Amino acid sequence: MDVEAPARDPSRFDDDGRVKRTGNVFTATTHIVTVVIGAGVLALAWAMAQLGWIAGISVMIAFACISMCTYYFIADCYRFPDPVTGKRNYTYMQAVNSYLGGKMHVFCGAVLYAKLAGVTVGYAITSSISMVAIKKAICFHKHGHDAYCKFSNNPYMVGFGVLQVLLSQTPNFHKLTWLSTMAAATSFGYAFIGSGLSLAVVIQGKGQPTSLFGKKIGPDLTQEEKVWKVFSALGNIALASSFATVIYDIMDTLKSSPPENVQMKRANILGISAMTILFISCGGLGYAAFGNNTPGNILTGFGFYEPYWLVALGNVFIVLHMVGAYQVMAQPLFRVIEMGANIAWPHSDFINKGHPIKMGFLSCEVNFFRLIWRTAYVVIATVLAMAMPFFNEFLGLLGAIGFWPLIVFFPIQMHIAQRQIKTQSLKWYALQLLSLICFLVTAAAAIASIRGISKNIKKYKLFKYKQ
Repeated sequence: MDVEAPARDPSRFDDDGRVKRTGNVFTATTHIVTVVIGAGVLALAWAMAQLGWIAGISVMIAFACISMCTYYFIADCYRFPDPVTGKRNYTYMQAVNSYLGGKMHVFCGAVLYAKLAGVTVGYAITSSISMVAIKKAICFHKHGHDAYCKFSNNPYMVGFGVLQVLLSQTPNFHKLTWLSTMAAATSFGYAFIGSGLSLAVVIQGKGQPTSLFGKKIGPDLTQEEKVWKVFSALGNIALASSFATVIYDIMDTLKSSPPENVQMKRANILGISAMTILFISCGGLGYAAFGNNTPGNILTGFGFYEPYWLVALGNVFIVLHMVGAYQVMAQPLFRVIEMGANIAWPHSDFINKGHPIKMGFLSCEVNFFRLIWRTAYVVIATVLAMAMPFFNEFLGLLGAIGFWPLIVFFPIQMHIAQRQIKTQSLKWYALQLLSLICFLVTAAAAIASIRGISKNIKKYKLFKYKQ
């Protein structure tokens, strides 16, 4: 006798069979703000110093307007082919594959995972600089502001790498949710400490001279160097503005009524507006405090010496954020390689089998492929960070890698495909012109950042950099 399976209760499940989502515009907005608050915010004052008040604020507003436009397109591509009733795309790559096909899917994957890999290197650099800054804050407090307080980053990078090797062995990223939550909370902590200390300097009347057009050309700054620093500053702002890698993760939390794309468009406007106000405030306050000689990172460049405990606390928050954020970025990269290995060698015990290990009261399951591959990755990322510990240049390069392809090119191409915009129509030309302009900005920022890294590598001996 045939027994019918019980029907799913539509009040408890969404159209794809998953438990009903409950997110809304407010929760999506908070996710966006949480994602963009990161170490890049602390570099915005340096970027403002290179660009000046007029160009600095204008660039931030321009990036915000471009982002609102392209994230509007991305929101419509969460479902395929119809933005309201179509099948869900759970990831950015899945959306690209649905609308643009396999070749673009591969290109998107290459860019996305290259950026994730680069960000992990950047996080290792940032964490070590902040750990050294904690030691320097204590040293300056004890021995005076003119004391010799320079230390090597390498021991701290090694320590950070060892910790990440241990955390990376967690097979299921959901078990690290507490780490991600801690990282998000601490990011607000150091952003507000940096801005608060800058505001205190300005209120006390100790702010340094600023300029409408940034640091002036003179004995300390050639015209050529000025141009390269401006391009690198664009990359720093671009990195701070990006949340494309997680936008579909955010959309996948939204309830289906009103439609997800409608809710996400509202969240994009609110989130990007809040982001822009925050960026202009952080960048502007830092620039007003330190003027044209603003350090690359306002909490580690020692524009502030006192209160030393607050400077140290801000850097502790940065380190805690980097510990969690590293895993947020690395786990998707680990997972895609392991899935590929599983598909290529489905019967390999080395790749697929777990081996239970018990040590006293502790027991765990070890997969040898995961152990070797993830350890090797963290080691390589740590060595690269030790070889190139240059904060602003590396942030600029990461911003350049992700801005044009992920925030501009793919969204525009998906929009053209979805709306079936005719080739060589006025709208088609306008969209392609926007893409071209953003590509040129990205290319300039990437070249400037690579040049800066190359110049610093020649200036400092490998693995012997001190700050």
